[in-house]
This record gives sequence, structure tokens and C-alpha cells, in this order.
Amino acid sequence: MDYQNPTTSIHSLRNWLTAVALILAGIGLSLLATSPSPALGQQTKSPSLKIPTLGGAQFWTDQMVLHDWRIQRNQLTKHCRLLDGKNYRHTWGSFEHCQATLQKLQKQLKLPGVEGKVVIVLHGLGRTRNSMNSIAQYLRKQSDYTVLTMSYASTRAEVKDHAQALAQVIKGFPQAREINFVAHSLGNLVIRHYLKDVKTKKRSHPPLGSIVMLAPPNQGSAMARRFKNNKIVRTVWGPSGNEIASQWPKLSSQLATPACRFGIIAGKSEKTVLDNPLIKGGDDLVVTVAETRLAGAHDFLVIPAVHTYLMDHPQVHQATLRFLKHGHFESESKRQPIKTAFLKKP
Repeated sequence: MDYQNPTTSIHSLRNWLTAVALILAGIGLSLLATSPSPALGQQTKSPSLKIPTLGGAQFWTDQMVLHDWRIQRNQLTKHCRLLDGKNYRHTWGSFEHCQATLQKLQKQLKLPGVEGKVVIVLHGLGRTRNSMNSIAQYLRKQSDYTVLTMSYASTRAEVKDHAQALAQVIKGFPQAREINFVAHSLGNLVIRHYLKDVKTKKRSHPPLGSIVMLAPPNQGSAMARRFKNNKIVRTVWGPSGNEIASQWPKLSSQLATPACRFGIIAGKSEKTVLDNPLIKGGDDLVVTVAETRLAGAHDFLVIPAVHTYLMDHPQVHQATLRFLKHGHFESESKRQPIKTAFLKKP
């Protein structure tokens, strides 16, 4: 892929149109993939035939992840299901029932537990875990980290709800020696909310390693604020997007600055006739470089790429792994720590 080609802006527009289509069709697809739904509290036996699903597009949030296997909760019906690595549903019902089924399958199939140094990869607003496949696969092939992707219903719940789901997933890693994060866009706010909850509620947490933030809206989003009164956009973005657009002061107070080592990679699109006219300054068509900054970052890097495909950029892959291992994106001598969240005016 040519990351300096202006057609990437067209791809970005197509991605948003695809997101709109997913939201409009999601309820029907979700019910199709999960019906019939069990009554509240009802447990079901594993079906004789595995049922194919979409894997959790917008209406499902992971509650437990065991490598490629995962238990998801539906944001609408609140019931759970157990999926394998090919997104086939093996059973459904309560979380406890799905968990018991997974434990049996783990013994039968001799599935390993989640151990060692773990990297949890989170997607952004309106996306799915599939959008993070390229960087997750790179980290798996190039390192000995246990790399796990997490799905959450990014447009159907608030950031605090996503953070609670993340806590539930991490709770399932009692043997993990260290937890690291790699996240795109909204996923970074989910992590920061989770870390705030850990601190204020004095929850136990496995040792933290490093966090790599890709295009994080750490200072909110001017682009989101421009559409805060647009009902169509608000419907597409859902509660999380609306929090960034119109409730940023409240949301930002619920976000922690990571106490562990963290680095930020921002995108900056090449200047073309397709540049976003609604954003001033260097930007990735969605978030400005300045909005990604967060005081305390161990390193900072700007990549010539647009927001939608930043996590697919080969340079981002290499820099991310380098930071997880060594604490810098390029080298120790080129490290650019952030002492203040705001850029000084020339």
C-alpha cells in the first residue's frame, strides 16, 4: 500500500460509509447471528452444529479471551456466546455457562493458558478487532509476546463500559507475568479509563509493561466537536463518540495518565487536494498531531499516514515492537519525550 498516495483519503471516506452501513444493518445481522436468544438467566447446551457468526461487529464485547477463543456479551440482549478462532459459535447463554464450556474445551483440546508477557491490542471507534490484524500478526511473528486482540462494542456503549469489559478480560489472565497494550484511537481512552478505575477503586492488576498509543485523541477531537449537534453523526458514533464530541471535560477527568512507560505515534497525511478542510494544523484527517500528545510520554513519533490505516503502516509495526522491547521508537538517542501536552506556539 502506498501511504503517501492521496487515494488513502478516499479509502478513509469509504471506511466511514462502511461504518454507517454496519450500524444501520447491525441490529438485524446481530439478531440473525444469535437468534433465538435465551430467556434471562437461561443456560443452553452446546449445539451439535457450530454456527458461523460475524465475529462481533459493533454489538458484541469480549468478556474473556483465551488466545483465539473468546466469550462475548451482546450489547442489546446481554446474553453471551462462545466463539472459536474462526468465529463459529459453540454455545450461548449466561457468562457462567459459556465459561464452563470453554474450560471443558480447554481440557479436551489442550488449549494453553495465557501466560508470560501479554500484549492486548484494541481497535478504535466504529472498527472491529480485524482492523488490528496486521499489527497483531506482526508482533506475534517477530516476538515472543502473547498477543491478544479484543473486541468491544465501540459505538454502542460509553467508554466506562468498555473499560469495565477490559478489566473483565484482564481478570482472566491470572498467570500473566506482564500486561502491555497497543491501541488505536478510542482504544487508548479505554485503556486510560481502565487505569483510572484501577487506581481509584484500588483494584489488583498484573504488572504493567509498556503502552503504544496509535493516533490517540488524548486532548479530545476538534473534528468530533464540529459534528456534536449532527443527529446522524451522533447516531453513527454512539455514546463513546458523543463523549469525545460534547462531554470531553467530564470524560477527560476519568482518564489516567499511565504510570508505566508509554509512547505515542501520530499520523500526518501528505498535503493533497483531499485534505480535511475542517482540521487546522498537521493531522491524519481525523485527529491532529497536537491532539495526540500527552505529558509524560516516553517517546513521540509522527508517521506519514492517515488515521484509518496508521496501524497497517510497516514503520508503525517496527516502531511499536521496538518500543515494547526497548522503550523507544527509533533509538534511545532519537527519543522525543513529551514534557507538556501542548505544543508551544512559534
